[in-house]
Amino acid sequence: MSYARPKFRHPQLPKNELGYTSDYYEGSISTLCAGCGHDSISAAIVQACYENNVEPHMVAKMSGIGCSSKTPAYFLSHSHGFNSVHGRMPSVATGANMVNKDLVYLGVSGDGDTASIGMGQFVHAIRRNLNMAYIVMNNGCYGLTKGQDSATADDGSKNKAGSVNHFQPIDLASLALELGATFVAQSFSGDKTQLVPLIKAAMKHKGFAFLNVISPCVTFNNNPGSTKSYDFVREHQEATSTFDLVPYKTEITTKYEEGTTKSVVMHDGTLLQLHKLEQEWDPQNRLSAMNALGNAKQKGEILTGLIYIDEKSKDLHDLLNTSDTALNKLTQDVLCPGTEKLRDINKSLR
Repeated sequence: MSYARPKFRHPQLPKNELGYTSDYYEGSISTLCAGCGHDSISAAIVQACYENNVEPHMVAKMSGIGCSSKTPAYFLSHSHGFNSVHGRMPSVATGANMVNKDLVYLGVSGDGDTASIGMGQFVHAIRRNLNMAYIVMNNGCYGLTKGQDSATADDGSKNKAGSVNHFQPIDLASLALELGATFVAQSFSGDKTQLVPLIKAAMKHKGFAFLNVISPCVTFNNNPGSTKSYDFVREHQEATSTFDLVPYKTEITTKYEEGTTKSVVMHDGTLLQLHKLEQEWDPQNRLSAMNALGNAKQKGEILTGLIYIDEKSKDLHDLLNTSDTALNKLTQDVLCPGTEKLRDINKSLR
């Protein structure tokens, strides 16, 4: 059996501003279970990068271990990639980011990789406001080890084997907000209309952009009683607003619906249009966002959409006042300025 993707594509596929068709952003054929929500997220990443006019070779895909961490093989085959040790992806991403700030860093993780073994790494990546888009493919179970409940499984949910989870779940979106993440969003793998603009906005955000995506496991956690199944999420999701990302230097158009429309300016001038529904919620107010998540949880709903954003955040490079030039591009004369300069530095420390 071959997992090579067919090279034939329709000759009239539309091209983005870089001259690429969407298939240029694809990867190898997925080996995940048919119907896996992770594949839908991979397809959304492909579409987001295509619409964002991203040069694939300027993207660094980072992942850990798990079904979700296999997915970088299924998109952006022309980009850089690093599959790290279980739960240690944020450290690798931090090191790479410090050396080359010019790349777009896209981290893909799972609820086990982030909420269990990688929790400490996740916390410090947020604390440092690392400039990256961090996507968690959250299915509430450990698919690679036959479906045990993960740390994000809801209290009272039932897995395929019939076991009921008695532990409180780790709410990653609420945790990210509490820790100071400057971009927090939630979505559903089956809602591409919402998911694609959120990924586009996360990749444009300067700082740590966290996106928690409920992604049903069709093999082990898509049964009646599961709160991460397709049916349950479709019946219980509550969208905060509808979205549109307006590219930089293009005509700005939008449709006004009931409620209000808010434009959020990303750091490169791109506009994130929020067609806000009539809810007591402000995506630029952290306390308001926390209340929105809390209210949804009390009602047994899954709040999706852009929950919080700080459009004026300072990322790790700003906080450390690093070189404007990426370290891997600094020349020998800058890195080694000579004996006289070293003598002056040593003198200033005496």
